[in-house]
Amino acid sequence: MSSSSITTGTIGFPRIGPNREMKKALESYWKKQLSLDELLKVNNQTEKDAWQLQSKAGISKVGLDGTLYDQVLDWIFALGLAPSRFSKLSGYDLYFAMARGTEGAVALDMSKFFDTNYHYMVPEFSESSQPKPDFESYLNKVKRGQEIIGKESAIPIIIGPNTLVGLSKKEGVSRSDMVKRLLPAYSQVLKELKSLGVPEVQIHEPILTIADAASLESDFAATFAEFEKSGLFINLVTYYDDIGAAYPWTVKLPVQAISLDFLGVPGSAVASKTLDLVEKHGFPSEKRLGAGVVDGRSVWSDGLVPAALVASLHKKGIKSISVQSSVSLQHLPYDKELEKNVEASIAGRLSFATQKLHEIVKAAKDAPTLKDDQIKAGLPDVGNPVSDIEKSKFSRSAKFADRITQQIKTHAFPTSSIGSFPQTPAIRRARLAHKKGQLSDADYEKEVNEYMTYAIKEQERIGVDVLVHGEPERSDMVEYFGQRMEGFVFTEHGWVQSYGSRYVRPPIIHGDVSRLHAMTTKEFQYAQSLTQKPVKGMLTGPVTILNWSFPRKDITRQAQAFQLALAIREEVADLEKAGCKVIQVDEPALREGLPLKQDRWESYLEWAVDSFRLSTAVAQPHTQIVTHLCYSDFQDILKAIDNLDADVLTIENSRSGNEMIVALAKYGYKKDVGPGVYDVHSPVVPSVEFMVEKLQSYLDSKILNSKSEHIWVNPDCGLKTRDWKEVIPSLENMVKAAATMRAKVGASA
Repeated sequence: MSSSSITTGTIGFPRIGPNREMKKALESYWKKQLSLDELLKVNNQTEKDAWQLQSKAGISKVGLDGTLYDQVLDWIFALGLAPSRFSKLSGYDLYFAMARGTEGAVALDMSKFFDTNYHYMVPEFSESSQPKPDFESYLNKVKRGQEIIGKESAIPIIIGPNTLVGLSKKEGVSRSDMVKRLLPAYSQVLKELKSLGVPEVQIHEPILTIADAASLESDFAATFAEFEKSGLFINLVTYYDDIGAAYPWTVKLPVQAISLDFLGVPGSAVASKTLDLVEKHGFPSEKRLGAGVVDGRSVWSDGLVPAALVASLHKKGIKSISVQSSVSLQHLPYDKELEKNVEASIAGRLSFATQKLHEIVKAAKDAPTLKDDQIKAGLPDVGNPVSDIEKSKFSRSAKFADRITQQIKTHAFPTSSIGSFPQTPAIRRARLAHKKGQLSDADYEKEVNEYMTYAIKEQERIGVDVLVHGEPERSDMVEYFGQRMEGFVFTEHGWVQSYGSRYVRPPIIHGDVSRLHAMTTKEFQYAQSLTQKPVKGMLTGPVTILNWSFPRKDITRQAQAFQLALAIREEVADLEKAGCKVIQVDEPALREGLPLKQDRWESYLEWAVDSFRLSTAVAQPHTQIVTHLCYSDFQDILKAIDNLDADVLTIENSRSGNEMIVALAKYGYKKDVGPGVYDVHSPVVPSVEFMVEKLQSYLDSKILNSKSEHIWVNPDCGLKTRDWKEVIPSLENMVKAAATMRAKVGASA
């Protein structure tokens, strides 16, 4: 096997900077503390540093990743496809208005990007949608890349038209028609890239990994027949899963390279079938195979796996191979070397985005030297040690119809919020000082209690029915719980972009999980002591903790979820003993763990639902169990949502046009619901009239037969990213809207 036939490449890298430079710049720009030119300067430097890092690591073809907010939004913007409600705006005012909303124009919807914890801005296409492209900013980025790392190494990345349309909301236009409308604009940018002398172009089409990708054959054929005319070397890039039934025709498309994900989801009981597809159908000898063999979703070092997979592919007769990550490295923290406090025995096994570059290069170097026994030993494997758990632990002791009569009594349109309140600079400073040992336990507790006192008293003044303590003690809804469990390790700089300037620092699961001690009862008891109204206990569910952490790879996700569920179950029991009448167990990441192939959903949903039930079924009938779902499309898993057996379901709804409410009504959902009445990701304070209209639309949907005492009024999501000056008037208007609707329907307050 000749090493000269093996090259290296990247298909994406963290865009945030090693020290969150982009977050700081964006938020300063939005606060008018930074000019647009200054923001763009930070962005350009962040991209330059990332591109140079990849090139210096030995990557021969560097994908020119980078974005101000979101890569899908970048292409909506570049193609001139902003919805008409933004017609009065232009330039970066338009760009950020689509991302965040502005007065009189709600932001684009936000949704999970395939099965990841990254959020993208959802394109909106209609019968009148026609591209008006302006590629100046994009082409300038390519030129910068060429100047920084050289023309032969700088590879432009394009979100393909089939994926852009596949991820969109469409009204009055079919998928195929919209793709055809976009092709002239895409051909234009390819022509421009050709004139710049780029050696090749990555066309990212992860839509090929979805369940019905086989039905896209004609659209892909038309797309790449058009792209072939450009005369460019085209690398068709897919990731997040194997491409299943689409494989036989995909490999015949008129492209020069095809990049495939050989690994899938870390810890999944159903492994990626890409290697099997290559073995069954072969791979064209005239094409280069982009082998996604270094795990772009896992922080664990890949060991022999990448080299073994590359060697195995070569033994199957594939001569030209580019070693790559399985998915964009944007899903990993920037650099392990920034971590100084991780235990050495664990740190030695970790591999962040920067280290994965070296794993790519090493796999390309080592693959030619592997012997058959090393190849066999190096191929991936996973265990599933799920211990027996009594069946009775998965079910509440009473049915919903019997439970609801024993739970808190509410009037029509009861009000609450989802959990978190603003993470003020003062509480952040106190938490950091406490962490560094600069603030005593007593003084820190005083700061937290003062925050909770303010939050409770403000909610009481406004007239909210079920209160929350505001979560001042928590920097992150997953990290907080992981820090109080055995089996987790935490980083200082392990940030990953969730969307825009919202970054998360996922915990890392390194061993068996168990609860160390009570995690939330102290804060609940203090908050409840301040009011006669019920205060929610706030927990993060086991599936979300798992999906928003970096899991182990040696055992399945199911086994890890059940361990987490048993830990949360203990906390539910302790909250109940402390007098908590309403316990919220959030599962916003429930859907994002779904396999992309629908025929693999059943097994995932079974253990995911069982994990939630295992964590909550310990609650007595008089305890109201609430859950929260957000920023995914849940209409196709309604049975699973119903099977969670939560007493109240709160959901994101304000950006998504009531689709979920209508779907729940059609399904015949019978438990209480709390559809979000306003968008927490926009700085705009919603009017009373706007929220009254929303509430009326819920009645009109006939959800719960329009029984208003079972329709909760709450924001879309937690409010930690907002300021108090936005939160207080928003909640005041929300409570007024609920009161207006009570009067309107003639219900007694």
